Amino acid sequence: MNQGEQKQATAIRRLAEARAGEPGALLPILHAIQDEIGYVPDTAVRIVAETLNLSRAEVHGVVTFYHFFRTKPAGKQTVYLCRAEACQSMGARALEDYARRKLNIDFHETTADGRFSLEPVYCLGNCACSPAVMVDETVYGRVTAQRLDEILK
Repeated sequence: MNQGEQKQATAIRRLAEARAGEPGALLPILHAIQDEIGYVPDTAVRIVAETLNLSRAEVHGVVTFYHFFRTKPAGKQTVYLCRAEACQSMGARALEDYARRKLNIDFHETTADGRFSLEPVYCLGNCACSPAVMVDETVYGRVTAQRLDEILK
């Protein structure tokens, strides 16, 4: 284990131990790890399992069940595409297809250059301006393929 991996493992253990006594500690621990490190690395599964006296399979199952958790570093910016009914009725499916082709990735993936991650979201609360997209924390409405190109510049 190199120095960077050891530092990361120490941080994961600190986060896990700090919340281990909480009821239902697994999810808060995983969220804390992702908040601090940016994703839930493979080493976290072992450390969290040991800390909570769970099997690695149980921890891995939770990490992979919830789409919110990343197992690889995210891109510098995250593009969230709304998949709720209002957005779908206004062309979100075509926008999803366009975004996948443009970025050359699928949902839950990151571009090869590490610039963008693409994530589905099931309502951005911008239904009147469908289809909606959020990049990092900024929400955009009435997004077309052309507008998405402008946003991603």
